[in-house]
Amino acid sequence: MTNAHFSLRTILWVCLFSIAFAFVEASVVVYLRAIYYPEGFEFPLRLMTNSHLWVELTREAATIVMLGAAGYLSGRQAWERFGYFLLAFGVWDLFYYVWLRVTLCWPTSLTDWDVLFLLPLPWIGPVIAPVLISLVMMICGVTIIIRLARGLFFHPPSISWILASVATLILLYSFMHDIPATLHREMPKPYEYPFLIVVLLLYGSAMFVACRRPVPRLEP
Repeated sequence: MTNAHFSLRTILWVCLFSIAFAFVEASVVVYLRAIYYPEGFEFPLRLMTNSHLWVELTREAATIVMLGAAGYLSGRQAWERFGYFLLAFGVWDLFYYVWLRVTLCWPTSLTDWDVLFLLPLPWIGPVIAPVLISLVMMICGVTIIIRLARGLFFHPPSISWILASVATLILLYSFMHDIPATLHREMPKPYEYPFLIVVLLLYGSAMFVACRRPVPRLEP
């Protein structure tokens, strides 16, 4: 079996795992919203009990560990494992909202606000932001996997690292900077969509630079 065929088969299994895991994640949110938002999820946020909060924080950390483990077990070297991690994370996050739509008829639109993550501070933003970032992660992950399966190097230059790092910092700022809304139970300020546009352009540029020279990989 060729490396390309092996990668396609593994990609399918990673996607299946991520889709199923997304339903597990969505089902937890169904129960949490039934407890804290019985009349429907909305801002301002409601405080969780300390016992529930610690469980939720630990669950989110465990989620990242599970997605990372899926990527690690699926690949055979560092960049391939990272590619599978990106794919698993992107599919999981995208289908998380698909399952919420199926189970709760929410979100009603891509501009609905959500709590995206809780570590180290609550992340908030419109649903379209994580959806677009998930699509970028999926595209980048599959690109890395297929590139390596075809016997090509993937060795991002310094400029790719800089672009991706700047994009990540801007993205995190866009989600966590509204402290009154995340920690003081106030209504969120309007989301800064230019931040999201810049982030997508920076990630796209970083990946383009990393892949623009298809140098054959030397076999041992």
